Amino acid sequence: MEILLLIILIAVAWFWLDTISKREAAIHFGQTLAQRWQLQLLDESVACVKISLGRDNRGHAQFLREYVFELSANGSERMQCSLTLLGKQLHSWDIPPYLQTVQ
Repeated sequence: MEILLLIILIAVAWFWLDTISKREAAIHFGQTLAQRWQLQLLDESVACVKISLGRDNRGHAQFLREYVFELSANGSERMQCSLTLLGKQLHSWDIPPYLQTVQ
């Protein structure tokens, strides 16, 4: 019984550390997407909203994590965006259409 409890605690600790590192990766990908489209990532507002299992291109099971975050074109209007990580790779992303202001 004690060994089972220890295994569960180790698995929970691993999952927690893995989740933290994937959130940091999601922040990095969010910043990269924001720079690519000349937008601003607001408040590092990256939050994980869904975790499921998926398969990579080799058929291996990986955690599929969906993150939401907010971007702005002018600093005041917020756009809800999302990205999905499969393992530690960017799997997909969504930035809604927006009006680009000319400066």
